[in-house]
Amino acid sequence: MRGSGGVPRALRALNVSLISRSTLTRNLARASRPAYTTSAKLSTHSERLSTGWLSTTGSGYARTYSTDRWPTHADTTPPSFAFAFDIDGVLLHVATPIPGASETLQYLNDHNIPFILLTNGGGKLEAERVKDLSDKLGVTLTTDNFVQSHTPFRQLVDPGPESLRDKTILVTGADANKCRTIAESYGFRNVVTPADILHAHPTIWPFEPLFDSVYAQSHTRPLPSPIYVPGQTDLASSLKIDAIFVFNDPRDWALDIQLITDLLLSKEGYLGTYSTKNDDRSLPGCGWQQDGQPTLYFSNADLFWSTGFHLPRFGQGAFQAAVAGVWRRITGGHELHRRAIGKPYGETYRFAEQVLSSHRHEVLRRQGQHMHEAAGTLKSVYMVGDNPESDIAGANEYVSEVGTEWKSVLVKTGVWSAEHGRGYEQLKGRFEPNKIVDDVEGAVRWALEREGWGR
Repeated sequence: MRGSGGVPRALRALNVSLISRSTLTRNLARASRPAYTTSAKLSTHSERLSTGWLSTTGSGYARTYSTDRWPTHADTTPPSFAFAFDIDGVLLHVATPIPGASETLQYLNDHNIPFILLTNGGGKLEAERVKDLSDKLGVTLTTDNFVQSHTPFRQLVDPGPESLRDKTILVTGADANKCRTIAESYGFRNVVTPADILHAHPTIWPFEPLFDSVYAQSHTRPLPSPIYVPGQTDLASSLKIDAIFVFNDPRDWALDIQLITDLLLSKEGYLGTYSTKNDDRSLPGCGWQQDGQPTLYFSNADLFWSTGFHLPRFGQGAFQAAVAGVWRRITGGHELHRRAIGKPYGETYRFAEQVLSSHRHEVLRRQGQHMHEAAGTLKSVYMVGDNPESDIAGANEYVSEVGTEWKSVLVKTGVWSAEHGRGYEQLKGRFEPNKIVDDVEGAVRWALEREGWGR
């Protein structure tokens, strides 16, 4: 059954919660596999690496790097350990590979060491982002290697009484029109953007649009139904939004917060209405978000992220905090009910572990080394990240159902810095990494040494 705002039963229990474990695993496993390739897939790399060098051309430039400084290991059997890498601040600074990142990934590829790229970034189709990463890093990657923050949203279109496939959703992000394309690729059939609403009803926002290109008519579509206006439109035939999705970091916070707030104050998601239950002291939570309003989904909670600037910049978590702050002001201090996925939440780590473990199991079977189910179980996974509040906290708090040991490794090339913010004072409790290293190469070398690899 669907509850308030069409929220699946499994998601109603928590204020800020995750998409259900079984559905997440079932749907994401279809689209993602671990980020290493088998020996057969690496034949081209093996030929080109016969002298210890690889040159890969992409986007008009060449990458040349050596992997012969790394430990030698003749056995091609996938080991019982694996890696999960964040991207921004770990592998890349915007478009520039962090020194050692390309060599590190190539070494893992060449030795069948499982890894997955696990990012809170988003805003592009998975195939588009993977091609871009391959070009920038000079290393062959595929969508099997990659999970970005909003990938789990695809599960919400699965057939069933709780499916949002044929419902009307509002999406926003850095480029809402591109977010619409992504949502439609996931299977959502009725997708509305803020630009659609503004174009259809300009008085909904009484200020000049800040971004002409974003709100250009060429990027808009007609609304599936008109916006409700008292005395002019019938409620039943008016625009009803069943869910709100923030795919990645929005640009026009003001308009987005206005529309999101309008919908969270509405009656059953009809834009232009105001629920009579709002601020009703006789109701739970004084009636706020108790009248069938749409569920609000955020794809990650990162307050900061690493960019080309020398100090961290605000991420989607800052926008989420802004929405929550406005909501508290409107409601007299009530907390905003929303759903959040991505790191540091446990479902993301559980999914990564299951994908890595199951694929390793299959490779072992194909190599004739499959003896029993436990043979494919990973003993260790190393989460390498730059953000204590997402990468490190998530790995530290995740408890594997099959006994896999997760280790958190913090690099100094991204968000966290010993010189800025709280420095080492921040690294306490859930934010304390198992190891601090200079960069991703140092992280992998430490893990290989810990595993006795190459001895």
